Amino acid sequence: MNRNGVAAVASLIILLSSVSGAEDGKTQYSSAAPLDQYLMTDRGAEVALARSAAPTSISSDATVLVLDKSGYQTAAEGKNGFTCLVERAWMSPFDSPEFWNPKMRGPICYNPAAVRTILPYTINRTKLVLSGLSKPQIHESITAATAKKELPMPEAGAMSYMMSKGGSLGDSVGPWHPHLMFHVPRTGDASWGADVAGSPVLYNDQYQDVPEPATIFMVAVPQWSDGTAASHQASQ
Repeated sequence: MNRNGVAAVASLIILLSSVSGAEDGKTQYSSAAPLDQYLMTDRGAEVALARSAAPTSISSDATVLVLDKSGYQTAAEGKNGFTCLVERAWMSPFDSPEFWNPKMRGPICYNPAAVRTILPYTINRTKLVLSGLSKPQIHESITAATAKKELPMPEAGAMSYMMSKGGSLGDSVGPWHPHLMFHVPRTGDASWGADVAGSPVLYNDQYQDVPEPATIFMVAVPQWSDGTAASHQASQ
């Protein structure tokens, strides 16, 4: 994996891994854009993009959330315990230069364990963003909530799908590469054998300022959610 190449989106989110932009992105995305730039005007298109995060056998029966000016709303009720949505750039680590990139769209599908314990991170960050808080204020709020144990710890087995070729995880990478994400309580990369020669497990250590109580490990997969082969390979 190019460590500049995944959003945590979120995910937080996260994610929620993050994507770094070009050097001038630090200036370009130094503050939040008008809210309308983060919204998708076509609700049906957002539902379809959210479902594209996982194979149809999973996403067709998942709950789908879409973002409007008041936060994430349920657009479709599911029956398999999964939830799919499109995360925005503010689910990136706080030290990512693309934290406020209004063009980022991170389709993600959470399994039931992640719905219970990781999706709340996305809902919480989004609520803070929409309340008009500054980036430092958002960080302070999440740090305080984590210290008070007001945010859940990742449940055993929490994972998510990010296999959409229609999303954009940053200006320089587009959809990057189809991958799975595994959400665990904070730990070092050595505990999963991440980023060592021959290991398929990846850990984004380029940007690490994530105040929620979780670490994300990633495993790239060879095909997109629609079954087509990925045309490029992730590099560590």
